Amino acid sequence: MHSTFHASQHGPTLRQRLAANGFDAVTMLVLPAALFLVLLFIYPFAFGLVLSFEPKNTDASWLANYSRFFADPFLYETIAKTLWLSVPTTLINLFLAVPIAFRVRLMRNQRILTAILVLPITLGTVLVAEGLLNYLGPQGWLNRTLMTIGLIDQPVRLLHNYWGVFISLLLTGFPFTFLLTLSYVTGIDPALEQAAATLGAGAWQRFRHVYLPLLMPGFAITFCLSFVQAFSVFPSAVLLGAPAGPTRVISIAAYQAAFEEYDYSMASAIAMIMGFVQLAIVVAVLASRGLFYRGPASGAKG
Repeated sequence: MHSTFHASQHGPTLRQRLAANGFDAVTMLVLPAALFLVLLFIYPFAFGLVLSFEPKNTDASWLANYSRFFADPFLYETIAKTLWLSVPTTLINLFLAVPIAFRVRLMRNQRILTAILVLPITLGTVLVAEGLLNYLGPQGWLNRTLMTIGLIDQPVRLLHNYWGVFISLLLTGFPFTFLLTLSYVTGIDPALEQAAATLGAGAWQRFRHVYLPLLMPGFAITFCLSFVQAFSVFPSAVLLGAPAGPTRVISIAAYQAAFEEYDYSMASAIAMIMGFVQLAIVVAVLASRGLFYRGPASGAKG
């Protein structure tokens, strides 16, 4: 009684004042994550953005780096080359992941098969590139096998060009796309499909009118995350592609500006352009979700 009277006499404590302003114990747990975000994302991004407007040549305009990039075909064509790699591989991985995820969700040994399908993600891009060099090279297993059985007379060139990087992105990107797709597919209540089947809907009609509208928001997020991963391709483009030709992606241009020309301002400008291109694609995809489905995904379990 005495302590309560004493506290009321001196007003609310600091903890009570913080709680009244929304800073309770649960909110305070978010602070380490917010600090981590500021230190590892917001601050480097802001520093790079400011640095991109400070060209190496101090007498040049503050937009000199961006003007140089879009005036040089050897630089700005890297955007199209990167998109030409990342968009097709992301779409193919998504199209492959959907039917496989629908099949896997009905299997008893789902965990074992899922572990096998996601195995490439544990190897890393460099190890996958080394394996492809041994498998798809001129003297690799594939070419030797095809030549032995007489299907080809000379080795098929699948490395140090567009296709080497393309195959690598498929292998390394599929596990990530598949796991995301499987989580969305298994999250839809099977009773909805059963009800549609009871009403006479075929397999394609059930997928088109029941599953697809509910899965489109998830597909959009899966596409965005997989696309960002593929757009940042670097090791595969160097080890399996032609870094000075068809696989000179924008990350290679940023690397060369930073560590070959030692022009960190130009490298920051290329990185900013790279980020804004990704942001434009992501915003366009997320904005298009409303064309397929509006409202909450009420068909999801839980």
